Amino acid sequence: MAERNTGSHDGDPGGSGILAGRRALVTGAGQGIGAAVARALAAQGAHVAATDRSAEGVEALAAEHAAADGGSKPGAITPYAMDVTDAAAVNSVTDTVATRHGPLDILVNVAGILRPGPAAELSDEDWAATFAVNTTGVFHTARAVAPGMAARGRGSIVTVGSNAAGVPRVHMGAYAASKAASAMYTKCLGLELARSGVRCNVVAPGSTDTAMQRSLWQDPEAPRRVVDGDPAAYRTGIPLGRIADPADIAGAVLFLVSDAARHITMQELYVDGGATLR
Repeated sequence: MAERNTGSHDGDPGGSGILAGRRALVTGAGQGIGAAVARALAAQGAHVAATDRSAEGVEALAAEHAAADGGSKPGAITPYAMDVTDAAAVNSVTDTVATRHGPLDILVNVAGILRPGPAAELSDEDWAATFAVNTTGVFHTARAVAPGMAARGRGSIVTVGSNAAGVPRVHMGAYAASKAASAMYTKCLGLELARSGVRCNVVAPGSTDTAMQRSLWQDPEAPRRVVDGDPAAYRTGIPLGRIADPADIAGAVLFLVSDAARHITMQELYVDGGATLR
């Protein structure tokens, strides 16, 4: 069943664009890929509830969007502080969003953390914190919004994972494992919800120019090694010869939540410049 444009809700401008009249919630929207996704959805007419553990980033994002072009952009961005590891907080915010703006049509899970280190030397805290955000956070948000989508017979959920979920990476054991778990959870959810018309997909970025990526760079030559490859880390490099911009990932998400992808579900789209040779 294709998702339908449901029109505007009280206090929610209908706007224009391929997502006009739809309501979306994006986690981890305070910076990087999450912010790029929020911008992309709003630019296509969606009313985006931009969430992050800290309100500062999403408030700045909303202000930036409102000020752009004199506020004439088609969609809207409303900021919300939300910690995806807190189930009660997730339920509260999603209920508030539905009450203020209307039922959610789109959920994009972007919130994530990276605690690098040798796989056999990770602390209990690093392991637990990584899974709490990257995996349990996805579970909390999906559980909060999926039943309503299913009842309405439409909806799209996209989890932003990582190509590390499909290819082992040195010093990324907790991160890769958590992303693999969230990817499989999203696909299982998609299978269970398919008959209701709700689609669930995964976007798996490779190296992307974000604060998280830059935290891994220890010297000026690090970006070059990402592109050219690093035999010491068993990395083959990026065949397309460039590190992704967050907008590249947002473009893939926008496609998957749109009606152009209405017959696509339970898929994992790698957006990594060919780095995993898939």
